Amino acid sequence: MATRKRLSILAAVLIALTLLTASYRMWQGPTVPAYTLKTQPLVQTVVGTGWLTSLSQARVGSEIIGVVLERRVQEGDLVEPGDVLLVLRSDELVARLKGAEAAMLQLEQSTRPQAQLAAEQAQTHYQQLIRETQRRRELFARQLIAREALEQTEDNESVARAAAERAELAARALAPGNAEETMLREQLAAARAMLAKTIIKAEVAGTVLTRQVEAGDLVQPGKVLLEIARNGVTEILLPLDEKNLAVIAVGQAALSVADAFPDQPFSARISYIAPSVDIQRGTVEVRLQVPELPTNLREGMTVSVNVRTGARDQTLAVPNDALATHPDGQVSVLRVSAGKVARTSVSLGLQGLVMTEVVAGLASGDQVLVNGETDLPDGRRVRVTDLALPLPAVDRAGARQVPVSFD
Repeated sequence: MATRKRLSILAAVLIALTLLTASYRMWQGPTVPAYTLKTQPLVQTVVGTGWLTSLSQARVGSEIIGVVLERRVQEGDLVEPGDVLLVLRSDELVARLKGAEAAMLQLEQSTRPQAQLAAEQAQTHYQQLIRETQRRRELFARQLIAREALEQTEDNESVARAAAERAELAARALAPGNAEETMLREQLAAARAMLAKTIIKAEVAGTVLTRQVEAGDLVQPGKVLLEIARNGVTEILLPLDEKNLAVIAVGQAALSVADAFPDQPFSARISYIAPSVDIQRGTVEVRLQVPELPTNLREGMTVSVNVRTGARDQTLAVPNDALATHPDGQVSVLRVSAGKVARTSVSLGLQGLVMTEVVAGLASGDQVLVNGETDLPDGRRVRVTDLALPLPAVDRAGARQVPVSFD
């Protein structure tokens, strides 16, 4: 009997303790995960994927219609200004050049000397007739010859004068630097220029990217035969979501890595931001210059880019899942103080998809609930389970994170 009474008392005590413990747990509130905030370095980056391209490309074509005899370069070849790229058939143009040279030689060695000699002879004949006319005038005055003889001599003098003037004009036209020589020299220069166009040379230093011609092809003006990437600064073409326009700026540093060589990061810097947005994709074109490109990278390679848009040496950052945005645009967190929840408004700085800087409303050591949207009234008691803070880097674009450091 006594034993049964003791067991009843013990059971009553256990039930009382259980109820007391449950009441205490209910008084303490639910168990919720939380972050303990602290100051730490914070880097905000915009991450995107682009591709490599040269700053400019030279498109090589032919200025004349012709048939290709030789192609001396192929994709990947390095060329310098003056290097021969293509040779076109030149038989007809060589013949035209030889004809122009022959015409020039004939002018210098035959036509011009003959014209000068003819002018001298015509002038000599004219002077002779002048003297003969004067002599006959004197004889006529003395009535020693008839008027018909004098008039015949005067007519001959007029004819000789006209012939001398024509010969002089012809000689002047053929003189060095005058019309005939200028015309022949222009024809000779044009023939040489046309012949030179059968040798297509590189105008810039660079790398041959593409070729669209082979020996035997008929080429004509307007067709691109070769493309050459000019030596110099390489660019990255990077389409970014338009939502990043607020944080990107010309001059910002970036780190990039080619998908083919993930262990070889290289630096870049924003040099251009397009003034308009692609309405089809909702992106803005950004160009970054690469001053020192690794030698094993190629034109058109895909690269992942981290653009450093902001950084703090030490700042208070809160994980984004702890933030709650209200319809009026205000942002708040659920801060835990003395075991109780309090909805607290905060002001933000650098913002991203992982961590966001808090510039007002919180302090180092504060605890905030992991889920800022949790529907808990102010003053509600909670029990906190502390979680580790995420990595501090901010990834606004949600693309692949480049595994490199800006330091």
